[in-house]
Amino acid sequence: MLKTRGATVSGTDQSASEITEALVSAGISLSIGPSPKRVKPPVDLVVYSAAVALDHSELVRAKAQGIETMTYAQALGWAQSGRTAVSIAGTHGKSTTTALLAHVLIEAGLDPSVIVGAHVPQLGGGTRTGSEEIPQGSLAGSPGIFVAEACEFNRSFHSHQPTIALINNVEEDHLDVYGSLDEIVKSFRVFAGNLPEAGEGGRLLIAHEGAHRRAVASGLACAVSTFGWSPTAEYHVDYEPTTTATTVWHNGREMFAWTGRLCGEHNALNGAAAGILASWLGADLEAISQGLASFTGVDRRMQFLGECTARNGARVRVFDDYGHHPTECEKTLTALRTAENPKRIICVFQPHQHSRTRFLLEQFAQSFARADLVIVPPIYFVRDSEVERTLVSSADLVSRLNARGTRARAIDEFSEISDYLHQTAEDGDLIVVMGAGPVWAIGHEFVKSGHASKVVNASAA
Repeated sequence: MLKTRGATVSGTDQSASEITEALVSAGISLSIGPSPKRVKPPVDLVVYSAAVALDHSELVRAKAQGIETMTYAQALGWAQSGRTAVSIAGTHGKSTTTALLAHVLIEAGLDPSVIVGAHVPQLGGGTRTGSEEIPQGSLAGSPGIFVAEACEFNRSFHSHQPTIALINNVEEDHLDVYGSLDEIVKSFRVFAGNLPEAGEGGRLLIAHEGAHRRAVASGLACAVSTFGWSPTAEYHVDYEPTTTATTVWHNGREMFAWTGRLCGEHNALNGAAAGILASWLGADLEAISQGLASFTGVDRRMQFLGECTARNGARVRVFDDYGHHPTECEKTLTALRTAENPKRIICVFQPHQHSRTRFLLEQFAQSFARADLVIVPPIYFVRDSEVERTLVSSADLVSRLNARGTRARAIDEFSEISDYLHQTAEDGDLIVVMGAGPVWAIGHEFVKSGHASKVVNASAA
């Protein structure tokens, strides 16, 4: 995106990937592995991601030479300046809502720039560079639209510079950073407070339920609107779970409606928020309805991998999902139970991060009530300390699940989990693999190793 806007861009990564290959194809110079002599004048700016340690050789060299450095989040906020910027925040639903909004805006002819933290087949990836100016609609001629996912981890979304923002929901997460829900709410308040005043176009859309809207939004200088199930919300949402038909009402009048391909109440709210924001950006209401109805989803968000025959002869359907927070797990399982009506749901869930698992252990134990069997591999170790790693294990979660009446077992090796699924699957079962770590490989491998009769979007996540 920066290259398209006139910058000379080069970079480095520790290993090659589809992403680095795409950047090279776009004419961006890349090196793979450490290259401490690469960063030198006339480089003006070094941008580093949250995955880069502060003692990385290139970052150290840049600082020693007085070259300006900037975190990814800071650079994203910098890139938003001079644009009609929209930041999508919330504990859950950020990627899906960002992708939904992007798709709707494209379908409405508004040609947005987009950064979303997931692979979106209809976008051809996770990024897109759009027009310098909004080409049509009520905001035609205004600075081009830039839609970006806004992550609250480490308060990085405080670096955003949006004109318009969404807060989908606010819950306990990243407690290793925040320590308490109160601090999380305060952080979202700071994020919302960065919006311009209403007279300068600043607008916040916040969930009527589940976003601590009074603590977050009261007294803000920007315009504030609410959406949700409550009839008292400014934008009221109706949803029919058996058909996924959704209607958004504004001040008592039907605004737009659609029947989508994504099931679940959470996706109805995601779509409603995307549609409302699109209307603020000048999209035609009919185009909004058509865009929401034609959206096919985001990889690893209730992604259907295929229908296949296990080695024991059982016919099963397999899904893959990124859910790694108790609320996400519960909503995904509820949506799949309603939409698919399977004989059983077998869930392979890999906890993500030891601190999150320990802090939210009881919530996790409650969230799998809709599953008939939960298989838990070892917790995915991310950035926790070695001490934290000793305080909780997958066996602790399995114990809590069994105590609550949900059948569960711990299996350490991914290959053993796949074998177990092939042995125990029954006709009509639904297998869903969940987690933010490498657990996705189990679902893909299971479909490949079975006799698939139908495979949809089964590319590597």
